[in-house]
Amino acid sequence: MFDSLSDRLNGILDGLKRRGALKEADVSAAMREVRVALLEADVALPVVKSFIAKVKEKAVGQTVLKSVTPGQQVIKIVHDELVAMLGTESAPVNTAGLPPVAIMMVGLQGSGKTTSTAKIAKRLTEKDSKKVLMASLDTRRPAAQEQLKVLGEQIGVKTLPIIKGQLPADIARRAMEAGRLQGFDVVMLDTAGRLHVDAALMAEVQAVRDGVQPLETLLVADSLTGQDAVNVAQEFDGQVGITGVVLTRMDGDGRGGAALSMRAVTGKPIKLIGTGEKADALEDFHPERVASRILGMGDVVSLVEKAAETIEKEDAEKMAAKMAKGTFDLDDLRTQLRQMKKLGGMKSVLGLLPGMGQMKKALSGATLDDGMFKRQEAIIDSMTPKERAKPQLLNASRKKRIAAGSGTTVPEVNKLLKMHMQMAKMMKKMSKMGKSGRMPMVPGGPGSGLGGPGGLGGPGGLPGGLPPGFDKLLS
Repeated sequence: MFDSLSDRLNGILDGLKRRGALKEADVSAAMREVRVALLEADVALPVVKSFIAKVKEKAVGQTVLKSVTPGQQVIKIVHDELVAMLGTESAPVNTAGLPPVAIMMVGLQGSGKTTSTAKIAKRLTEKDSKKVLMASLDTRRPAAQEQLKVLGEQIGVKTLPIIKGQLPADIARRAMEAGRLQGFDVVMLDTAGRLHVDAALMAEVQAVRDGVQPLETLLVADSLTGQDAVNVAQEFDGQVGITGVVLTRMDGDGRGGAALSMRAVTGKPIKLIGTGEKADALEDFHPERVASRILGMGDVVSLVEKAAETIEKEDAEKMAAKMAKGTFDLDDLRTQLRQMKKLGGMKSVLGLLPGMGQMKKALSGATLDDGMFKRQEAIIDSMTPKERAKPQLLNASRKKRIAAGSGTTVPEVNKLLKMHMQMAKMMKKMSKMGKSGRMPMVPGGPGSGLGGPGGLGGPGGLPGGLPPGFDKLLS
């Protein structure tokens, strides 16, 4: 997400940071490069013009040019204007109303409406404890209604029984009636995909809107369509009236122009972004956090939230207790690897940590992926309980047996053992620091699942970022 844009902007702004005093010409030259970077990222031209004008107006003022750190001041201005462009504050999906409230999903064919409907329903059920009913109004695409039914079964959310031959407006009214009679809080209405230039299809969705008066009308837009996604949003808003946007496939869009343009052009907030195919691959859109990610400042808050959701509290408490004793065996390392996988792998974690852009590139070059974690787990699984508890028992013959049993090589076994040894040493150091009263504090505290040894995978928790020894995997 935003990878190419982030790389370009970081390169431009790093040049400003390395300078001492800044002249107006320096700022103007940098803004020309920023302009090109934004246009190449598919940001709409009017949005780019407005953004550059606002940044330049503030950046060439006396306060910046004569400040102690002018480069940093310019970066702060760029960050603040990015936040303003993206919408300043997050706008969650609104469910506050007399139940059942209707949420209508609209968008082009193939934009990901049905999948997004299921993702939002799952999110409302699990995070907001809402009783949700999903109904497919797509009578045109073959098996569309069956698709939503299958997704509902997979995520444990009820779907409206299918009655062949009903019109979309009639299905919507039946869904709302079922919602009232059966005590549902939210009714999700998944409409058929339509071209925004098709008058008949737009009239159909307008009839649904008029019949149920949805609290939210969410436009599902594919971020990979770039600037056209903005045009689609304008058309749908003009003809149907949208309350927010759900951007899909953000994980596959290295440019991010649609996200940067959408709010500024339509005035409607981006509420959610799809970051993968899994049912839980959906994130709230936080403008300030996204701006920080784009400028390489990281997004530690999102990382903390992700950790709190995915890491088992019991595992965190066990690890905290072991750290207090200064012990760390291969079973503990396996737990750490599993936690890293739950967080989306090392690349995902690095993307949320401040100043880790270069490390991400190194990881990319080293083809470090989830497969590596699986191989390392397989190595540990091929050991006996005694060997996992006492790695010093692993002589040459045992290493050969473990490599054969895990489908890896002896050098890979040695690399894993080296990493474990470094982590164990760090655990001992942290234990001694704790006994001397100098244990560094981490977000959430030991065992909270937010930082520390049981949190994000290593001593030091979030501030330290990664487990000691992980960097050695690149060597």
